[in-house]
Amino acid sequence: MLTRKQHELLMFINQRLTATGVSPSFDEMKDALNLRSKSGIHRLISGLEERGFIRRLPHRARALEVIKLPEEVAIPSAAEKNRFSPTVIRGDFSGALPGSSVSTDSEAVELPLYGRIAAGTPIEALRDQSVSIGVPAALLGHSGEHYALEVAGDSMVDAGILDGDTVIIQRCETADNGSIVVALVDNLEVTLKRLRRRGASIALEPANQAYETRIFGPDRVKVQGKLVGLLRRY
Repeated sequence: MLTRKQHELLMFINQRLTATGVSPSFDEMKDALNLRSKSGIHRLISGLEERGFIRRLPHRARALEVIKLPEEVAIPSAAEKNRFSPTVIRGDFSGALPGSSVSTDSEAVELPLYGRIAAGTPIEALRDQSVSIGVPAALLGHSGEHYALEVAGDSMVDAGILDGDTVIIQRCETADNGSIVVALVDNLEVTLKRLRRRGASIALEPANQAYETRIFGPDRVKVQGKLVGLLRRY
């Protein structure tokens, strides 16, 4: 049987994993439970782990997995569990360029295809306004302005983003902690990474253990959009 705080923490972790695919930070857990220190969170997590409700994922900082929930709470299906996976439409999108058409189940929206964005070492952004790509309107699912970028590199493979994929980006200047974003570094380089705020610093985190997280001062990084969808060509 769980204590009240253990139950609150378990439900908070599960809610965050289901919504974002990312474990909450210890600071976020501390604030959510109105605790004064992170040591209390460590004790609660150890208790949940000992009772078989969660487990820590090896070789991944701060990664937790919910194994089960209390009996009175419905357990999500495997498809609803905590792994983030961008919406992917597979197929041949060569007809999406100007002068062609795409056959989809919903109306296609033409988005500017700005060029290749690094999912590895940052590269300078290309902004070719003359090229566009057709995207099903249902894939966007969000209001606001959108654009597309082609992925170069393999540093986000564990998030399901591969070299050569086309990512759909919702233009924005802010994003939630843990979101995959287009980040402008030093007003020169653009990269696709997971955003982490660490105190006064900003970390751009890859989804590939072969790459290191890069940490910058807040004045060096600007969010230019967040990932909302992905297209893949065979």
